[in-house]
Amino acid sequence: MEGIALKGIRVLDFSDQIAGPYCSKLLADAGADVIKVETQAGDSLRGWSTHESPPGPEGSPLFAFLNAGKRSLVASPSDARVEALLPQTDLIIQAHGLATDQSAQLDVAALLQAHPHLVILSITPYGLHGPWAGRAATEFTLQAEAGSVALRGLMGSEPFQAGGRISEWAAGAYGAVAALPAIFQARDTGHGRSIDLSILETANLIFTNFSETMNRLMNGGADDPAEAFLGQSVETPSIEPTADGYVGFCTNSRQQFADFLTLIERPDLRDDEVLAQFAGRLMRFEEWNGIIGEWLSRKPSAEIIERASLLRIPVAPICNGETVLEHAHLVERRAFVPHPGGRFLQPRRPYRINDTDPPLPSSSPRLGEHDQAADFGPVHSRESASQIEEASSPALPLEGIRILDLTAWWAGPSASHVLASFGAEVIHVEAAGRPDGMRMVGGMFAAHYDEWWEASAHFLQANTNKLGITLDLNKPQGIELLESLIAKSDALVENFTPRVLDNFGLGWARVKELNPNILMMRMPAFGLSGPWRDNTGFAQTMEQLSGLAWLTGHSDDQPRIPRGPCDPIAGMHAAFAFLVAWSGRREGAAGACHVESTMVESALNVAAEQALEWSANGNLMQRDGNRSPLAAPQGLYPCAGSEPGAEIWLALSIATDDHWIALRRALAEPAWAMDAALDSLAGRRQAQDLIDTKLKDWTATRDRSEIIEQLRALDIPASEVANPCRLLEGNPQLQARAYFERPDHPTVGPMPVPSLPFRYSGIDRWFRSPAPTLGQHNPRILGDLMGLSAEALAELEAEGVIGTRPEGL
Repeated sequence: MEGIALKGIRVLDFSDQIAGPYCSKLLADAGADVIKVETQAGDSLRGWSTHESPPGPEGSPLFAFLNAGKRSLVASPSDARVEALLPQTDLIIQAHGLATDQSAQLDVAALLQAHPHLVILSITPYGLHGPWAGRAATEFTLQAEAGSVALRGLMGSEPFQAGGRISEWAAGAYGAVAALPAIFQARDTGHGRSIDLSILETANLIFTNFSETMNRLMNGGADDPAEAFLGQSVETPSIEPTADGYVGFCTNSRQQFADFLTLIERPDLRDDEVLAQFAGRLMRFEEWNGIIGEWLSRKPSAEIIERASLLRIPVAPICNGETVLEHAHLVERRAFVPHPGGRFLQPRRPYRINDTDPPLPSSSPRLGEHDQAADFGPVHSRESASQIEEASSPALPLEGIRILDLTAWWAGPSASHVLASFGAEVIHVEAAGRPDGMRMVGGMFAAHYDEWWEASAHFLQANTNKLGITLDLNKPQGIELLESLIAKSDALVENFTPRVLDNFGLGWARVKELNPNILMMRMPAFGLSGPWRDNTGFAQTMEQLSGLAWLTGHSDDQPRIPRGPCDPIAGMHAAFAFLVAWSGRREGAAGACHVESTMVESALNVAAEQALEWSANGNLMQRDGNRSPLAAPQGLYPCAGSEPGAEIWLALSIATDDHWIALRRALAEPAWAMDAALDSLAGRRQAQDLIDTKLKDWTATRDRSEIIEQLRALDIPASEVANPCRLLEGNPQLQARAYFERPDHPTVGPMPVPSLPFRYSGIDRWFRSPAPTLGQHNPRILGDLMGLSAEALAELEAEGVIGTRPEGL
């Protein structure tokens, strides 16, 4: 199966920049045949460089990484050669990138009418429909509108974006996950569909930690909460100065925080209930920083990492494009491989199937290299829609698959959640004595909900559409029941550290003995091999190690974590790996299948540009606050009504020379702006300090909403820095696309929860059922499916094997 799992899937890729090409890269790396359709000018990344050295004939390192293994055809969508490819094609991707004209979209309806078998994926800034469809945007303005920027920064200082264009990379991963099930269904039924993916919604989902939902939970579920509780902050402990650099931590659980106090030799603080809480540490920020700095500043980073690892505290060095290539664990796992010709090092594909390393990357195409050979060959066997009765095809593409879900927190549950949303029957397994750790976040809302463990925003979102049972795997009966469920399931998904399942006697050998046809997907933080195999890792850890934190924060400050995106990013890469493996099952591959999809290698792929630039050009990319090499001026500008610490920020991004000319008109063409040196991006980058001063003078006396209206009328990317707790009512685009859904939960009621950042044609909503309460479906699964009587279930509950309430409360 390795390297050819998607062989026979044909993709026409009309995309530019990052999101679309990364989507088709994932497909090509799994064996799909991708033809990249380009204009005469070619993909804009072909000539892109953050370095003085001009790109070679294969394009920039970033272009070469994103487009390896594809073919290039120079043509327009109406070209006869493209028309001839459409009957052979399974998937069309259109993604014109950001800060570009979004009006040149394909006619999706006409294409589907002429070729009903097609799946057409559109990745756009705001989605194809709604009042903001077609607006120009950049990564920066999308992060601002999504609520991401407002959450990130030291209190009282200017907030900042997450560096590294993460929304665009994540949108590509979501697009690949959205496309494959639709292709499966189209092949089975002859019915394709349109998939409409919004980068704005992607940014909200990965960056804001469900702030809209959390704020309502903090207000006891009020539909119009009186105030927004969540504001700008940084995590602590997080990235901390040491005697020789920085080290990154995270303490997501009370136990991890207690262990951190042991690390810094302050066990006397364990009973300080204020410091034990995230909000309390922010209230006493200077005092707390002094406490941890007094110990950490005297220790070298390597010693701190070794000590923290022994205490099982999530910990990592703060890597950049140079040092990430030298990390011992990544070197041993061969996480970076040479691009053909040895021009640079690049992250390998972030998953392995049946304990086999992925194939080495292919080269990327020269512009128009395949103009004379752009053909997919004979059409594969495909059912015609007219041959299939509508009633015989499932409404959702993964219906009929049963997945046993042993994941916890956010990365693993987000993977199984998207599979459940596509129709798989997903059974989430917890223990009453050790519930999913993400449930415990609900303790923040204990004043409003007696059953507070049912009120975690992350759990409510990432576990919709699932069934939930409890089993204590420390008891023999729990293991026996789990083994029986494994025998009755199509797949098993877990994200423990590798030693956990081994300790339960449920390693790969035992699992495939129980079910010779099982698909087992493991999602360890650092992989199943290597010196960090058994280290604990969360999203923050991956951001620290991968380099994403290195690019985040102000240039005069330390690195800061983006805060969360590596969880859903790992989840989407794992879901994609699952679907690739399942494709082999659909094509007749027999026997058990083992998939290893790691958090860290997913993050390395999204952070790839840093390693590419260093290994190709010796260019060490740096964080630059809210600025960007892609746009100038770009930044935050306080508007009328701003006060220190309570600014009303305008987010502005001038990504093209036309944007600059339009901005000059809006400014009434002042003399300083007419300098010819500012007519180019390079000139504006050099003069950005001056430009920022002038723009801040201009915005300071003007109403933000009026500025945005004026600039948007000129097609300039400009936006508010949105309050992430006020998007349901405050963002008409999200309203129009019904991005927030209201599953009716037994404890919190019809709470608005972000859904998925894409829409399938023909499907009105993604959430069919709310997240399960603890042990809610014990009778259905253990009784109806497994055949246990009511008396047997009562006995299991009396013995603590199952339960519906966390033990010890």
